[in-house]
Amino acid sequence: MLEKLKQLALRCDSLQTMLTDPAVYGDAEKLKTINLELKELAPVVEAYRAWQKAESDLASAEELLNDPEMRDLAREELSAAKAESERLYGLLQRLLLPKDPNDRRNVILELRGGVGGEEGALFAFNLLRMYTMYAEKQGWKTAVINMNDTELGGVKECSVLIEGEGAYSRLKFESGVHRVQRVPETESGGRIHTSAATVAVLPEMETVDVQLNPVDVEMQVFRSSGAGGQHINKTSSAVRLIHKPTGMVVECQEERSQFQNRERAMRVLASRLYEAEQEKINSQYTAERKGQVGSGDRSERIRTYNFPQGRVTDHRIGLTLYKIDEIMNGNLDELIDALATADTAAKLQQENS
Repeated sequence: MLEKLKQLALRCDSLQTMLTDPAVYGDAEKLKTINLELKELAPVVEAYRAWQKAESDLASAEELLNDPEMRDLAREELSAAKAESERLYGLLQRLLLPKDPNDRRNVILELRGGVGGEEGALFAFNLLRMYTMYAEKQGWKTAVINMNDTELGGVKECSVLIEGEGAYSRLKFESGVHRVQRVPETESGGRIHTSAATVAVLPEMETVDVQLNPVDVEMQVFRSSGAGGQHINKTSSAVRLIHKPTGMVVECQEERSQFQNRERAMRVLASRLYEAEQEKINSQYTAERKGQVGSGDRSERIRTYNFPQGRVTDHRIGLTLYKIDEIMNGNLDELIDALATADTAAKLQQENS
């Protein structure tokens, strides 16, 4: 590990030197690449140099122990330097864990009303609002790809593109079944019902990222059914793609032109095919996937939202927060931070086992 850290520090110095070359600033793509690599290396190298200093302080304090007049001070410095060295070493272990190559990607968020009929659809809409508000707080952009809603304002199914730095890294733990316990608006007797909605978080893929043969894709066009005025009613701008080998169907009708809808639908299809392939690969390593944050499988119940008790419980890490109103208004950082920490701990355990 220390040898790897030395090499990363040297690479960081080399990149810093490159930035002093005027020729680099004349090449926008190269400048972007260098800055991107520096951004990834900086936290690791900074922690490594801080650890080196702590180790140096530790050695100095140990030398002072031989001086009777400085022994008490040396013991204090020794204790502080040892604690700091251990803390930084643990941080370096976490920073050197393999990165998810998709963490920097945008997200295609798919929601579907599940068990509970109309109440499940209404809860899916609540989740859509929650994630949209969270995205706004993060400074990310959102765009509806496809929406199939109900007469009462629920969501049967929808796909939303979320664009922003680190979107997938923050939202990837949200895939799964979200259960709700509350009194539905349509319930006259005041009884608590249990319903559910399904969330899928896919990294947005380009068509070049997956093996997608155009011959395998059948395209159908139709008139959009949603609101949008005369333009939508008069033209067949909505697009439905059918991937013949798998039977996957993707629709997009939110853009104003057939070309734009096709381009977006192709990205969604590529993302779904990538996800299906990843699930196929991961199914071979089920034991490895049984970390504290679970497998991420969409069939897995990951969280319960109990409105009468005002609590949200994430079953994968046993975390309960009595902040349901805040969470439903998009304040998800406490939940997501806890899930990310648990994921890191599980990976460290695997690395050290």
